[in-house]
Amino acid sequence: MPSYYFAFILLVVFAIFFYRAGEFEGSSGMVWAGISVLISILIWRWLGWGLLGMILGQIGLFVGIGIVRALRKS
Repeated sequence: MPSYYFAFILLVVFAIFFYRAGEFEGSSGMVWAGISVLISILIWRWLGWGLLGMILGQIGLFVGIGIVRALRKS
Protein backbone atom coordinates (compact mmCIF):
# COMPACT_ATOMS: atom_id res chain seq x y z
CA MET A 1 0.00 0.00 0.00
CA PRO A 2 1.52 3.37 -1.00
CA SER A 3 2.37 5.76 1.79
CA TYR A 4 -0.15 8.40 0.67
CA TYR A 5 -3.00 5.91 1.21
CA PHE A 6 -1.70 5.19 4.68
CA ALA A 7 -1.30 8.92 5.35
CA PHE A 8 -4.90 9.56 4.32
CA ILE A 9 -6.14 6.69 6.50
CA LEU A 10 -4.08 8.07 9.37
CA LEU A 11 -5.59 11.53 8.79
CA VAL A 12 -9.10 10.07 9.04
CA VAL A 13 -8.24 8.03 12.15
CA PHE A 14 -6.84 11.11 13.91
CA ALA A 15 -9.89 13.17 12.92
CA ILE A 16 -12.22 10.52 14.34
CA PHE A 17 -10.14 10.31 17.53
CA PHE A 18 -10.23 14.06 18.09
CA TYR A 19 -13.94 14.24 17.23
CA ARG A 20 -14.72 11.59 19.84
CA ALA A 21 -12.40 13.24 22.38
CA GLY A 22 -14.11 16.59 21.86
CA GLU A 23 -17.55 15.04 22.27
CA PHE A 24 -16.39 13.21 25.40
CA GLU A 25 -15.10 16.45 26.93
CA GLY A 26 -18.39 18.18 26.24
CA SER A 27 -17.02 20.63 23.68
CA SER A 28 -17.37 20.69 19.93
CA GLY A 29 -15.90 17.57 18.40
CA MET A 30 -16.14 19.10 14.94
CA VAL A 31 -13.74 21.90 15.92
CA TRP A 32 -11.18 19.45 17.30
CA ALA A 33 -11.51 17.18 14.26
CA GLY A 34 -11.22 20.18 11.92
CA ILE A 35 -8.04 21.37 13.60
CA SER A 36 -6.67 17.83 13.41
CA VAL A 37 -7.38 17.61 9.68
CA LEU A 38 -5.90 21.07 9.11
CA ILE A 39 -2.70 20.17 10.96
CA SER A 40 -2.42 16.85 9.12
CA ILE A 41 -2.85 18.44 5.70
CA LEU A 42 -0.44 21.28 6.46
CA ILE A 43 2.26 18.92 7.69
CA TRP A 44 1.71 16.14 5.14
CA ARG A 45 1.09 18.08 1.94
CA TRP A 46 2.36 21.62 2.44
CA LEU A 47 5.47 21.04 4.55
CA GLY A 48 6.10 17.56 3.16
CA TRP A 49 7.25 16.12 6.48
CA GLY A 50 5.60 12.75 5.90
CA LEU A 51 4.02 10.34 8.30
CA LEU A 52 6.32 10.98 11.24
CA GLY A 53 5.65 14.71 11.01
CA MET A 54 1.92 14.05 10.88
CA ILE A 55 2.06 11.88 13.99
CA LEU A 56 4.19 14.43 15.85
CA GLY A 57 1.79 17.19 14.82
CA GLN A 58 -1.15 15.24 16.23
CA ILE A 59 0.74 14.60 19.47
CA GLY A 60 1.45 18.33 19.64
CA LEU A 61 -2.25 19.07 19.12
CA PHE A 62 -3.20 16.66 21.89
CA VAL A 63 -0.70 18.23 24.30
CA GLY A 64 -1.79 21.73 23.27
CA ILE A 65 -5.46 20.98 23.91
CA GLY A 66 -4.54 19.53 27.31
CA ILE A 67 -2.54 22.62 28.26
CA VAL A 68 -5.29 25.01 27.15
CA ARG A 69 -7.95 23.05 29.03
CA ALA A 70 -5.79 22.91 32.17
CA LEU A 71 -5.18 26.67 32.07
CA ARG A 72 -8.87 27.33 31.55
CA LYS A 73 -9.84 25.31 34.61
CA SER A 74 -7.45 27.09 36.93
